[in-house]
Amino acid sequence: MAKIQAIRGMNDILPDQTPVWQYVESTVRKVLGQYGYQEIRMPVVEQTELFKRSIGEVTDIVEKEMYTFDDRNGDSLTLRPEGTAGCVRAAEEHGLLFNQTRRLWYTGPMFRHERPQKGRYRQFHQIGVECFGMAGPDIDAELLILTSRLWAALGLAGHTRLEINSIGTSDARKVYRQALVDYLGQYRDQLDDDSKRRLSTNPLRILDSKDAGTRKVLEGAPSLDNFLDQASLEHFDQLKALLDAAGVTYTVNPALVRGLDYYGKTVFEWITDSLGAQGTVCAGGRYDGLVEQLGGKATDAVGFAMGLERLILLLETLDLVPEHVNNQADVYVTAMGDKVIAPAMAIAEELRNALPGKVVVAHCGGGSFKSQMKKADRSGARYAVILGENELASGNVGLKPLRDDEPQQEVARVELAQLLVNRL
Repeated sequence: MAKIQAIRGMNDILPDQTPVWQYVESTVRKVLGQYGYQEIRMPVVEQTELFKRSIGEVTDIVEKEMYTFDDRNGDSLTLRPEGTAGCVRAAEEHGLLFNQTRRLWYTGPMFRHERPQKGRYRQFHQIGVECFGMAGPDIDAELLILTSRLWAALGLAGHTRLEINSIGTSDARKVYRQALVDYLGQYRDQLDDDSKRRLSTNPLRILDSKDAGTRKVLEGAPSLDNFLDQASLEHFDQLKALLDAAGVTYTVNPALVRGLDYYGKTVFEWITDSLGAQGTVCAGGRYDGLVEQLGGKATDAVGFAMGLERLILLLETLDLVPEHVNNQADVYVTAMGDKVIAPAMAIAEELRNALPGKVVVAHCGGGSFKSQMKKADRSGARYAVILGENELASGNVGLKPLRDDEPQQEVARVELAQLLVNRL
């Protein structure tokens, strides 16, 4: 019978990989906690209508990429392709937005059916941050200052760059959209196939095209910043002033747009040049109309999402994962013979009490002295505690350093814990 394998593009995260995931997640959690952000956890399955209404029915995500199915009640459900819509739904449903401001964050898997490639998968993991009830550019700036602090905490300062833009209000974009369509329509034959399709569905996404021919055509296209309303221009100018005051370096990219319909005013991306084409590690912007669009009261909102797979890939590519981030033991306690199994397990518990921040592994499963020492070495432990019947009778244990050439020594059991506290 053939073995069942994981679905293409949906990857297992194995024990030797999880330590770096835990490191990144704990670092993000710590930074967000410093700024007063609260965690929220939403289901991975939502009503399909939620994403159609929020993301937009003529986006690539809704048209091609969502995992959608009918459940046994005949309801159309979708595995979440992104987190913002679900966060808005949850916050509105539970009254979190009523006459109050909120700083929320979440983490978990998202799902999109697209061609898997390095840094892009069908099941991928994101950390998302969403802020509600704050209209000014100060909260936009806080998100960018926060992410700048996160890059520094991860050692990525200098390896990412910030691009920002303003895409104005929906009314301003409608006028610009028509001007862009009128211009690009004259050069339709020179556009790539995706851009030809987007010309009638989502023309602003053409500005993101990487096709050389399309980029050439876009050089003469009307610029969005010439169509922005006064309020958006003032908001953007104030944001830039706040970033300047905070020492956050940025570039204004007039071609930067976000692919989801709900964005307006501020949009931004943190980009790296170390991962080839998959260069965006964090992106977001304002979406002041989304809460009302999903049935709530008009609520100002801004947020971002970062892909964990891509962020971890960047850390590993740049060799920035700290040495202490591993799944290795500090102490390995052996048990040479059935009579010493219980005492060996008791010693391991004593060491865990004395060394709460260290990993103490007790050998299980029996085996010869040689096989147990091999496992001790493979565990990565700095020390092996050796307990046999002779040691048990004498009240001593053997303590063998595994990472240097120091000789094994006999240690009184009652002194073992304090000795290791001093050495570790």
